Amino acid sequence: MRSVRSSQRMTRSASLRRRLVAAAAASLALGLALPWSATEAVAAAYYPITGSGSTWSQNALDQWRANVSKNYAMTVNYSGIGSSSGRRDFIDGTVDFAISEIPFQAKPEDGSAPEKPTHGYAYMPIVAGGTSFMYNLKIGGKRVTNLRLSGDTVAKIFTGAISKWNDAAIQADNPGLAMPAKNIVPVIRSDGSGTSAQFTLWMSKQYPSIWKTGMTSQFPSFGNSKAQKGSDGVAGYVSQNYGEGAITYVEYSYAKKAGFPVVKLLNKSGYYVEPTASSVAVALMQARINTDKSSDNYLTQILDGVYNATDRRAYPLSSYSYAIVPTQVAGIFNTNKGNTLAAFMRYVLCEGQQQAGTLGYSPLPMNLVMAGSEQIKLIPGSGGKGVDTGSCNNPTFKAGDSPSKNQLALTAPYPADCDKKGPTQCTIGTGGASTSTPTSNQGNNPSNNPTSGASTGAGTGTGGGSTGGEVPTYDENGNLVGGSGGGDGAVSKPFTLPDQGMGASQGLMLAAALFLVAAVVVPPLVGQWLKTGGEGV
Repeated sequence: MRSVRSSQRMTRSASLRRRLVAAAAASLALGLALPWSATEAVAAAYYPITGSGSTWSQNALDQWRANVSKNYAMTVNYSGIGSSSGRRDFIDGTVDFAISEIPFQAKPEDGSAPEKPTHGYAYMPIVAGGTSFMYNLKIGGKRVTNLRLSGDTVAKIFTGAISKWNDAAIQADNPGLAMPAKNIVPVIRSDGSGTSAQFTLWMSKQYPSIWKTGMTSQFPSFGNSKAQKGSDGVAGYVSQNYGEGAITYVEYSYAKKAGFPVVKLLNKSGYYVEPTASSVAVALMQARINTDKSSDNYLTQILDGVYNATDRRAYPLSSYSYAIVPTQVAGIFNTNKGNTLAAFMRYVLCEGQQQAGTLGYSPLPMNLVMAGSEQIKLIPGSGGKGVDTGSCNNPTFKAGDSPSKNQLALTAPYPADCDKKGPTQCTIGTGGASTSTPTSNQGNNPSNNPTSGASTGAGTGTGGGSTGGEVPTYDENGNLVGGSGGGDGAVSKPFTLPDQGMGASQGLMLAAALFLVAAVVVPPLVGQWLKTGGEGV
């Protein structure tokens, strides 16, 4: 009888051993075969957050959201519905954060109620960039990719004072092109837009005799203009076949993604410049920031110096975009969400800035990263933790730099001689265009091609062999963005960047998943084993 009971105990012990081994094997298989479960295991560490607002910044936001979802199991929802709508959503407490290019308006131009949040908030710079002029123009059936315009000519186009592409002012800006007698179709925003506000502020400051409306988020219709909703709406219209002859104002990123060129804009030094990451960085060295912490507009930008920058590398219509973050619990926002929001904003200021240039933006300099870090500390749930600039992976500075130093601006290339106002014109394509445009007065002079004369600067084009230091951009299917464009339009989708493999954060997620399995499965088995006295093991 005793031998029978002993045999039964040994059988149970052997069964437990098999189950423990099976649990360990399942844990190993979980880590090796199903890495997604590691993300799932730690997802509770971050509560989903929601924001709305700017389309100017949306391409950057979409990429950053994709990055943190993949690497940190963080869910950040965002709707690009325009800056004005985003600010209203924040006031209503229906989002956790908003993105806008301008602050809350005490007297909205549409006659609506003053924008006055009932709970605390702070402005936090998130990305810089240039508002560009994307266009669709052909001469003799060939797409133009090297168009140049002066600021007063741009202002006249967007007020209807200039309505033909062969206007004398446009021809003067483009001595190497035989401009066609074709109607200009200005494409404007139909919704309240920070892009419209930035563009109209620039015109009101620089060309008040032409643009007399002042800064406005609601661009007024005029003449032959076409109104479209959102940055992807205006860019999409211009990129269609029916958009030939059209021009719009839009963040540079959208032109790059659509494979279309942008205007080289004349700066105060007499050079026509494209809004690359480096030319924006140079211009924004002249920006002033409201440093009065008692002001409702603390950390908002003052851009007069940018518009009038005399560095020949500077793009004059450069600016910042802002996250509006809560400093009090209200609406749908709570401290759990605050923990996520603070972590996301720390990522944005540091690691996220590495991709700004590739996405068509310009990374923030150290002084704005430091200012943004202080704002993050005010978010409920942040734990008072900001950014450590000594370990911040931002391309504009390195450990030990002073806040006034900008590594990107220090290495920015100078424009080629053919970009100077005068009788010659560079041929290389701009924005997302990969082809050059032959001109009637260039001959074989190598100085007219920025890709040949390294000593005069690498040029500012990003397509077709430009040596401006830009990284090639690919769409979500791995295709090079560029070419002559087509009928697919522009859409706001995150770029797909090279897979870095499993990083430290993913390793921690995997470890957490394995620990979770062990914590749930193993203890009951061990407890049962102990009850048997461990016999037969």
